[in-house]
Amino acid sequence: MALVSKTFELYGKTYTFEAGELAKQATGAALIKQGDTTVLLTAVVSKERKNYDFFPLTVDFNEKMYAAGRIPGGYLKREGRPSEKATLTARMIDRPLRPSFPDGFRNEVQVVATSLVADQSNPCDVICVMGASLALSLGGVPFEGPLACVRIGRNRETGEFLVNPTYEERENSDLDLELGGTRDFISMVEAGAEEVTEEDMLAAMQFGQEALGAFCDAQLQFIEEYERVNGAIVKKEYPLDEPVAEVHDRIFAHYDEMAAALCDADKLSRMAKVDAVKQAIVAEFTEEEQVEWEREIPVNLKKLEKQAMRTMVVETGERVDGRAADEIRPIMVKDNYLPLVHGSGLFQRGQTQVLSVACSTRVSVSIPSSPSRASATCITTTSRPSARARPVASVAPSVARSVTATLPSALCFPFCPTRTSSPTLFAWSPRSWNPTVLLPWLPPAAAALPLWTVACP
Repeated sequence: MALVSKTFELYGKTYTFEAGELAKQATGAALIKQGDTTVLLTAVVSKERKNYDFFPLTVDFNEKMYAAGRIPGGYLKREGRPSEKATLTARMIDRPLRPSFPDGFRNEVQVVATSLVADQSNPCDVICVMGASLALSLGGVPFEGPLACVRIGRNRETGEFLVNPTYEERENSDLDLELGGTRDFISMVEAGAEEVTEEDMLAAMQFGQEALGAFCDAQLQFIEEYERVNGAIVKKEYPLDEPVAEVHDRIFAHYDEMAAALCDADKLSRMAKVDAVKQAIVAEFTEEEQVEWEREIPVNLKKLEKQAMRTMVVETGERVDGRAADEIRPIMVKDNYLPLVHGSGLFQRGQTQVLSVACSTRVSVSIPSSPSRASATCITTTSRPSARARPVASVAPSVARSVTATLPSALCFPFCPTRTSSPTLFAWSPRSWNPTVLLPWLPPAAAALPLWTVACP
């Protein structure tokens, strides 16, 4: 297998695809570069089909400190657990990949991205999706590829859209939009912006769709060059998980019973009735059948409940708790829920509760030479904290992204604001200032509302 390399330029950035030299035992592997930032993507697909009721895809991002020329600190000079950024990068790779595989694909798939070089100028996260797509394509894995991911920024001064901006360009950007998908569709969107208009956001998405198509075309050109050098890529065939018709028919014969059990506004009562229906259905199968179809029976029970609930909403326009499709449950808000902390609030909708706690601190303004925004740090917790709780790990950055864009400049406002119910709009220490002069970002109408309190530490 000979080395194949292709360097090209798109939207003012230089990219390089390489394959055929590293990770030859993997199903597929590709080396991706943007500038000097280099990432190795490997994909491995198991030969046997797993007995799962879901698609077993695992994506990991190995963030190596040597890539930035650093040595891990502490007593043990080894890499630590994955950082928050590594977890978010793995999720960024996962989102476009997972829906691109065919239904019923049960072979285990592992995609690993390893950062080899970080040039401190070009981020390595968005190019990992392109590398994973290329690795799967070179390995002959059946999926709806090629895929790509782009980050769209916008220059504050000129209004020009930027594709995969550098760290320096992102500092002067009022938009941070990430899109993942193919030339024909978008399967992943994540964005943070400084209150841009809907028209500008739509224009950015359309521009990003064009960029996705350009990067997908670049992959197809590289695959053609790869096949010219190393021969045609063998398309592998993997058996798909086919549903058992007998199990489906016997379970869905109880559709009316499931629909009746779902018509209960009380959640706990409704769950008890649904469980009773499921237990009655399972009892109709013999012990031998339950052993033979130990996976198919729970899967079809879940499908029955989902279809009955969906049909109720679509046909009658009424949800299981009795609400109409356009009706929102009331939300309960209790502010100042905790003592001593700078801000707290308890929010409840239905039986879902969120306790938010805010801490404000003074921001140093003596070092930076240009205005910078105060930072916001958000942490989410669950009833069972876990280092591998990836869905939870992605919530806090999303909250921080939405809050940070609304914070004022740290030079004119060296404090982080805190929610309060005080009847006084602003409480300043050691002296009172005019908020309309120092805070031009605050609308005049807010002067009559008890929204913000700023206190010196």
